[in-house]
Amino acid sequence: MRIPLFPLSSIVLPEGLLPLRLFERRYLDMVRDCFRLQSGFGVCLLQQGNEVGNAAIPYPYGTLVKIVDWDQSADGLLNVVVCGEQKFRIRDTSVEESQLLTGEIELLPWEQPASVPEELNYLQDSMQQILRQIESSIVYDEPKLDDALWLGSRFVELLPLPAEVKHELASLDDAVDRLKAVAQLLTGFTLTARE
Repeated sequence: MRIPLFPLSSIVLPEGLLPLRLFERRYLDMVRDCFRLQSGFGVCLLQQGNEVGNAAIPYPYGTLVKIVDWDQSADGLLNVVVCGEQKFRIRDTSVEESQLLTGEIELLPWEQPASVPEELNYLQDSMQQILRQIESSIVYDEPKLDDALWLGSRFVELLPLPAEVKHELASLDDAVDRLKAVAQLLTGFTLTARE
């Protein structure tokens, strides 16, 4: 399966929401094609390079996303909100003339929901604080705060962590292990999310 890839300094995981402001022609064309073909694209973390300009080198894992909302702002930028659907591994990449990166991907299974361990219940309150902070850009109608998979995934997306740490956490195959790793990182951490 070959899809367009969007390397970013942000990450989105299954069931996560990510707002994007698009202005580069390659990404405007990508979104147009996604609407026309009723398809999605891949969001992956930047390993080397920048979000703008020449194609960047992504980390080997990403998430297939679909566009769930869009509008055009007064300044002409296209605003879209994407929702994560399924994790994937990038098998190989190529760069189109427009500098759009595409990748041959392998879809990966996602873990099953799991209960939040009792000793980590305090993370539910922490996530509620973060969700209140980001209400102007992301709103979850039904937050699954009692699901370790959902809760840990949102922390990975929203905390201002280095890309390599986010990638390592996202690559874990067990929801409770991910949440425990997040809890260790949060020790002595001031809770402010990315906007």
